Amino acid sequence: MSRIAFAAASVAAATLAATMTSPAFAQAPRIQAGELDCSLSSSVGLLVTSQRNVSCFFHGGNGAQAAYVGTLTRLGLDVGVTSGGKMVWTVFVNTDRYGGTLAGSYVGATAEASLALGLGANVLIGGNNDSVALQPLSVQSTTGFNIAAGVSQLNLCLAGSQC
Repeated sequence: MSRIAFAAASVAAATLAATMTSPAFAQAPRIQAGELDCSLSSSVGLLVTSQRNVSCFFHGGNGAQAAYVGTLTRLGLDVGVTSGGKMVWTVFVNTDRYGGTLAGSYVGATAEASLALGLGANVLIGGNNDSVALQPLSVQSTTGFNIAAGVSQLNLCLAGSQC
């Protein structure tokens, strides 16, 4: 099991390094816009891929609020079963207009380990013209047994709109 954990950590570190050196990560300076709080559906890791539904709420520092729905798809090592979980990101944007700004696709590195209770880390860049960075490390809590590392894609739409 320690070899799998080491391999998962290696994949996550390599993906994180590649993501942080990408042109999207090096864009114009971003300002902290608020926090994105997401609830995740339960998941069954199918060794290579998994997908979870997400329901998110953005709390802007300027009082702006918006609800989002979408999916979180993971590609890479993913073995196990988890119940629903929670992720919280600090949101950085390169604009002061937040209305619907978070809708779009995000891609980045991910790693998660759960044995009864678990934690995960995610680095995601994307949104409206790659203008949004979700805090370099999100806080994720889950329950179940799971080990995962690889690349994640988060697709978000404004709640009530067509995805």
